[in-house]
Amino acid sequence: MSRHLPAAPLSRLALAAALTLGAATAFAQTQPPNQEALLQRVELLARELERVKAELQQLRQAQQAAPAPAPAAVQAAAPVALAPAAPAQPATVVSSYGELTYNRPKDGSKAQADIRRFVIGLQHRFDEQTKMVSELEVEHSVTSSSDQGEVAVEQLYIEHRLNETYGLRAGLFLMPVGLLNANHEPTAYYGVERNFVETAIIPSTWREGGLQVFGEHDSGISWSAGITTGFDLTKWDATSGEGREKPLASIHQEMQLAKAHSLAWFGSVDWRGIPGLRLGASVFGGKAAHGTAGFASPGAKVGLWDVHARWTPGAWDLSALYTRGGIKGAGDLNQSFLDKSTDPAFVPNAFDGWYAQAAYRWQLKGDRVLAPFVRYERYNTGRGFDGLPAGINPGSYGTEGVRTVGLNFYLNPNVVLKADLQRFRLNTDNNRLDLGVGYAF
Repeated sequence: MSRHLPAAPLSRLALAAALTLGAATAFAQTQPPNQEALLQRVELLARELERVKAELQQLRQAQQAAPAPAPAAVQAAAPVALAPAAPAQPATVVSSYGELTYNRPKDGSKAQADIRRFVIGLQHRFDEQTKMVSELEVEHSVTSSSDQGEVAVEQLYIEHRLNETYGLRAGLFLMPVGLLNANHEPTAYYGVERNFVETAIIPSTWREGGLQVFGEHDSGISWSAGITTGFDLTKWDATSGEGREKPLASIHQEMQLAKAHSLAWFGSVDWRGIPGLRLGASVFGGKAAHGTAGFASPGAKVGLWDVHARWTPGAWDLSALYTRGGIKGAGDLNQSFLDKSTDPAFVPNAFDGWYAQAAYRWQLKGDRVLAPFVRYERYNTGRGFDGLPAGINPGSYGTEGVRTVGLNFYLNPNVVLKADLQRFRLNTDNNRLDLGVGYAF
């Protein structure tokens, strides 16, 4: 007869594993998808499940390695030696999100349909403390030398947890700025398009390469800080309209042979001490000339900060954000544009924007949710310009106001259908109808 360890420890550990997995599943099904609090909670439950699995494996190995039964006297004198704990098993997870859009402006001849994004994510957990996170994105369906599509690595970093509270990330990661940048899946925001403030002022999806330290505390405070690559002002194209529309996005390096003579710094903090409430802020700064020989404004610097809030009392989902940034010390660069273009896009020393949004989530049959929403935002991509004489200095591009009203209809937490109407205060030719479908898993 083979020798067996008592069944009770195994059954208790199996029950603990089942309860842990069940708690994670129930939590994911009852909470709104793609929220940071959900991700943090599921991550903690996953680590707890790994520990339970390791203990189960330890007992199984001890059971299999136990020697044949000895005479009663000898058996009583020789205690059972358990095998060393087995390391946590590696786990690889595949994720994805994507969205298809239809935009019809006032001029119907300019209506467009697009596969806006298709993203594949891959995570691999090496052990309980260390994992790799990556995302590969395809934009606009087709990528070639004659097409407008793009293939980009959106994230690629190693995360190592020092303990339950602190951790490190190294590689290419999303900047912890605003409400949208780190949670930009189509199921995570209202409306077909991402809001203008967090795309024209905060250049979402914004990622940098570097080193980040972060903390998640029981008090509800989470924070991060680090050193990263920054913006490259030598990329500014005075003959392009991109700088007028999205000043920082036009000089974002995206870790593509990124100039790193001058590194940037950032910090962020969020508080979730009251259920359903998130209050936070972030700041970023760094030089942008990178020691480029002969560059007109070698001391130019980029700065950006934001404050944000989100509150979800019951079925309501309320959020607001303000952000302000600027490119300082670019006066000589602006002067150099005067002889190169009849209507150059000058480098702004200030830009800002804010929005307020309210949505109501009606729970329908099963997992279906109907979420009507309204949003109002104001933003200005050029409030001032250094180095330009009177009569040439544009002063300000003007503050655009956008009203958006729409519906998100969730077939389940992972699939959403969207529709909205947008009305612009200054450029009414941009008034449009948007339709879309998105998914995330």
